[in-house]
Amino acid sequence: MKLSLVVLSVLTFSYVSAQDNTIKNLQFEWATLGKKLAADTSVKRWKFGGNYRLTLGQGSLSNWAGGGDEFSLSVNSALILFAKHKHNKFTWDNAMELGLGYIKTSSLGSRKNDDKIDVISKHNYSLAPKLTLTTLFNFRTQFLHGYSYTDTTKTVSSGFLSPGYVLLSEGLDYTPSKRFSMFVSPLTSRWVIVTNDSLAAKGAYGVDTGASSINQLGAFATLNYNADFTKNFNYRMRLDLFSNYRKNPWNVDIYMTNMLTVKVYKLFSFNWSVDMVYDDDTRIFGKEKKSPALQLKSIVGAGLNVPI
Repeated sequence: MKLSLVVLSVLTFSYVSAQDNTIKNLQFEWATLGKKLAADTSVKRWKFGGNYRLTLGQGSLSNWAGGGDEFSLSVNSALILFAKHKHNKFTWDNAMELGLGYIKTSSLGSRKNDDKIDVISKHNYSLAPKLTLTTLFNFRTQFLHGYSYTDTTKTVSSGFLSPGYVLLSEGLDYTPSKRFSMFVSPLTSRWVIVTNDSLAAKGAYGVDTGASSINQLGAFATLNYNADFTKNFNYRMRLDLFSNYRKNPWNVDIYMTNMLTVKVYKLFSFNWSVDMVYDDDTRIFGKEKKSPALQLKSIVGAGLNVPI
């Protein structure tokens, strides 16, 4: 009897131990699976980043519609942010650039020499490894009033939503490398907005006299190049081209930005930006120009460059 009890106890203990080990193994396997599932469901589909730039230096302008001085010392700041989302064949790329700068000279006082709001959003569907069907949205304007100057007067030439550009385009985006991409659309709708009454009364920026906006239908292309040639040497370029089917389609509007950044020491860098704008509907008010001209803005300086 005692032997039977001993054998029964041993068997019971062995069974309980085996069950306990099985439960522990199941718990471990479920915990491992749970971690894998959690990792799978928490894949970072969004990517965020950007940088803030504060530059002190010399600036020069030529035929710039926003107004400014030809030569001066300047203080400029720029905030660049981006957000990217990817899921299966869909990607959504968003970027925003905000810029504001002032100059001060002994003869002319304080004026702005940079003023920019530029938002671009691209929703992409992959057709091939380097080709996507893309819907592109772009909004451009400035924060503050800008002026063009003569020896005796100053005239308002720009302001918030004066002009403002809203562009909606459907086309193909080709990305042969990480450095370069090209978007082309044969069918693009662009709205030019002028909310300033004095500018609207002049029919500025191509809107009808007294109107606050005009819609243009045309072809659009944008080329982007962004390369780190070395760890401390970056060049970034964007070129937008727009042809208005309804008016002088051969006179292509140009919007081009260039930024050269050379990192000097940690958060300090040397920066050179060159912007070029040609708009067939833009006249430089206050200088009695009756034809459009190439607008050129160049800013050279050194300062902070802080990644975000």
